[in-house]
Amino acid sequence: MGFRITLAALCFAAVASAQETPRVFKDRVTPHWFANGAKFWYENNLPGDTKEFVVVDAERGARETVEKAPEEKSDEAPAAEDRNNRRRERGASNETSPDGNWSVVTKDHNLFLKSKADEKEIALTTDGKEGSSYTRVSWAPGSKTIAAFKLTPGDKKEVYLVSSSPAEGGRATLRTRPYALPGDKFARYELSVFEVASHKQTKPEIDPYEHEWEPPRIHWRRDGSHFAFQQEDRGHQRFRVIDVDARDGSVRNLVDEKTKTFIWTTHTEGLNLSLVNWLEKSDDLIYVSEQSGWRHLYFVSADGKIAPITKGEWVIRGIEKIDETERQIWFRASGVFAAQDPYLIHYGRVNFDGSGLVWLTEGDGNHVIQVSPDRKWIVDGYSRADMAPTHELRRVNDGKLVCKLEQAETTNWTGPEVFVAKGRDGKTDIWGIICRPRDFDAKKKYPILEDIYAGPQGAFVPKTFSLQDRYASFNKLGFIVVKIDGMGTAYRSKAFHDVCWHNLKDAGFEDRILWMKAAAKKYPELDLDRVGVYGTSAGGQNAAGAVLFRPEFYKAAIANCGCHDNRMDKASWNEQWMGYPVGAQYAECSNIDNAGKLQGALFLIVGELDTNVPPESTFRFADALIKARKDFEYLVVPGADHGVRGPATPYVQRRMQDFFLRHLKGEQPPNRNSAAVSN
Repeated sequence: MGFRITLAALCFAAVASAQETPRVFKDRVTPHWFANGAKFWYENNLPGDTKEFVVVDAERGARETVEKAPEEKSDEAPAAEDRNNRRRERGASNETSPDGNWSVVTKDHNLFLKSKADEKEIALTTDGKEGSSYTRVSWAPGSKTIAAFKLTPGDKKEVYLVSSSPAEGGRATLRTRPYALPGDKFARYELSVFEVASHKQTKPEIDPYEHEWEPPRIHWRRDGSHFAFQQEDRGHQRFRVIDVDARDGSVRNLVDEKTKTFIWTTHTEGLNLSLVNWLEKSDDLIYVSEQSGWRHLYFVSADGKIAPITKGEWVIRGIEKIDETERQIWFRASGVFAAQDPYLIHYGRVNFDGSGLVWLTEGDGNHVIQVSPDRKWIVDGYSRADMAPTHELRRVNDGKLVCKLEQAETTNWTGPEVFVAKGRDGKTDIWGIICRPRDFDAKKKYPILEDIYAGPQGAFVPKTFSLQDRYASFNKLGFIVVKIDGMGTAYRSKAFHDVCWHNLKDAGFEDRILWMKAAAKKYPELDLDRVGVYGTSAGGQNAAGAVLFRPEFYKAAIANCGCHDNRMDKASWNEQWMGYPVGAQYAECSNIDNAGKLQGALFLIVGELDTNVPPESTFRFADALIKARKDFEYLVVPGADHGVRGPATPYVQRRMQDFFLRHLKGEQPPNRNSAAVSN
């Protein structure tokens, strides 16, 4: 459930459109900057497989079309700075001292200090043993102090997969791999500090570091007097940046954040940032937190003073660049402009002290910027799911528009409709899209299919332009498809996100249902008496949950590779949202424990070699349904991994289509086992 595959991806391209293929022109601007830094050129694609070249003078804000690509040498803009999970460490996991005079070796689970001068070894520890070994050695700048951890491994329990139909033939094979479940024992690290001159060992009074997969990472101050590391308590309700005085082992917290729900510290792939960003020219750091109710930036000085850098009812979505010379942060954010979709990405720049906030983008769309080599200009490209790309040239110093560059042109393209309605509180906007058949007739009634994924680690409604006809196969069969981000998903306020806490069965259903009812009120062609839902992974859990917990609205569901009980899926993902220790909330949200509530039609699909969500989750759900004497359809795909991609895809998508035709349109698919029917 840590990554996502939609069933829409399986179904895409299953049905070829009878109309001409959609095309787009002038949709990309790739600037080639001249050496003087104030001019650039780019190439446009045009109808008829032709091209044109455009030269832009940024100083004058002028653009002109030329007949061929300029030959003047260009300076390419620097690559975007990727700060995702970037870690700045001084002296982490190094066994040789910075001055080269000493090394630390490990023998029989203990640490020994070895002199380069005479090869003499001196024992630093004696309490190491099998199952409790010293590791993660980190030297201080100056070579006077060492930090290290004693590791007690976690359970390392395994998950099992049976390959029933191996390509090489012969007997079925068993595959195993370590796979921690919620509640399993994690690796524990106990900190020690060693003084090189005296060989003295000090054990700071601090909780052991405990984590499923990530070891502690040391960051030393430049003078070697202190070091720090970040620590999230199991259950994700406390996050600290712990500062240790290497001279005496005393401890204090530079950051100590607590919450009654969760601090989002793992599965942050979509955030494009680290919570802790150490500066290189000082011992300060930039911290990212939702403590105000919205995700913002904070300046934390070496002495532990914390000051907000950004604030307001919008959220930081990524750190692009930390400029220590100018003491500025370039970042991306959403929810910036009240009149726009709150998920749309915009770019800004702000000083370390919170002054000088400049928005570099403003157009109503999802933005991506390209910065000139001298960082004085940006090429700003933006689009929406329902709007082709626009490109502009903007100044960096004030964010103002210099000139328009291109507005993309399309042929034979009809995008989805972006639709917004109020959520369960009557105030919060819920955003989604409506995708209609190409031969749509407003006088007809159409069954609705919801493509669902309510994983709290992101938001999933498309926000950018695409020529892809996302739901062509279902649309051609006469279904209107919708996709919605309900409460409990990410990138909005902390309160919006917290709806998922201990409550993944919620899945935003109340918001989704209100959204569809609002859409049907505006568009009576949407038939609320025939609503189906499908999803994969967390979306598989959600889809099955729809016909367990909200069967009065959802009449048919396809659950692909679902996590049907959060106690049976990876610990990192599930403890983040469902909490630790494992309690009654896990059973309350379990599709397996609630199998007897099934109403309507349900189709379970799973790949027998799913390496993301253990397939036994689906197997046990099927077992519970059988014991509850519930009817359902069931497809186990031999050799298939998560999402059942691969050779079986056409078969699986056809089975999906047939399922919804039967249960929502009352149409009986042809007997494909008949010799007269082509498969």
